[in-house]
Amino acid sequence: MDTFAMFIHYVGNRGSIWDTLSVTVHYCPQSAGRGRIPIRNPVVGSYVFVLRHIRRSQWRDVVCNAETAAPLVMGADSGPGAPPTVPWRKVLYERQPFPDNYVDRRFLEELRRNIRVRQYRYWAVVREAGLVAQQLSCVAVFLTLWFYMERGDLGPSTLLWASLGFALLGYGLYEALGGGSRERTRLADLQSAAIFLAFTFGFSPVLKTLTESVSTDTVYAMSAMMLLAHLVSFPYTQPSPPGSLSLNAALFGSVCLASRLPGALHTFAMLSCALLVFALWPCLLHRLRDHAEWSFPCAAALVCVAGVGGLASFWPEGALLLFLALLVLTLACPLLLVHLQRHKDNIHGPWDEAEIREDLSRFLS
Repeated sequence: MDTFAMFIHYVGNRGSIWDTLSVTVHYCPQSAGRGRIPIRNPVVGSYVFVLRHIRRSQWRDVVCNAETAAPLVMGADSGPGAPPTVPWRKVLYERQPFPDNYVDRRFLEELRRNIRVRQYRYWAVVREAGLVAQQLSCVAVFLTLWFYMERGDLGPSTLLWASLGFALLGYGLYEALGGGSRERTRLADLQSAAIFLAFTFGFSPVLKTLTESVSTDTVYAMSAMMLLAHLVSFPYTQPSPPGSLSLNAALFGSVCLASRLPGALHTFAMLSCALLVFALWPCLLHRLRDHAEWSFPCAAALVCVAGVGGLASFWPEGALLLFLALLVLTLACPLLLVHLQRHKDNIHGPWDEAEIREDLSRFLS
């Protein structure tokens, strides 16, 4: 078995005077030679600190052979004239002849590795990644509808009737999957919808002229930034209800795009469609994922196909980019996550922060 010497510099009780402690460590290197490794960071004889300064390839060898290491004495009792040997206790409420940060040779006995590492299954990760892919496709569907309205191929009345039909269908499905767990009455839902539609229709002429003094390039840039912010801040883990930042960013981008449409009715139809896509659809999708798991992948795949197909109808290059992005998000990224998870190496021990696991509610009442 090979040995090498380490020099650990630490600040002793004499303030600015530097002492040197020589520690002999036995280990079984695979390819390393012998030598002296200077550790220049000021520490006080921490055995784990020594191990962390060894190259990664030697870490397991050192841990495995830590029990065969030479006797190690740390702290203030390492020099001449040290006090008699007394058993060290891991307490701070009584005076001991050791520094406050003293540790003995049992320090590594509590070392634990990968105790909180979560193992993922590939297809489970792919299923969860479908939520990100379908949200990106929702933005593509909304841009497709706006493009055809701006070009005049899609009338506002057609979009309004289609939005109304999808809203009623989605609300019925939402109610069917919800069972008896309702926090709001149907009358409250109807009142909320009526208030939104009334205010949106009343302010449509104002929203139509909101960005008349702003150049079209600036409006498009602001819309792109807001839709990107919507995708970044969207609460994918709990998409019901959408976060305020995500929903506000999406509605702001929708207002910017709707202000470039021909008339006030076009603006009203576009904003109603935006509410359906960015606010109501995530709620229904969350309900599908909780109560009808088999339908969630089908719904996400249908939205992805609609997004790619819509872009392909007027921008084939964009549809190709979206298709490749969806493949990377749903297939490549989960594979990379599962592969990298196998190489995770976390260590836990007495150096970690303390965690209070006792119920402290009785002290707060």
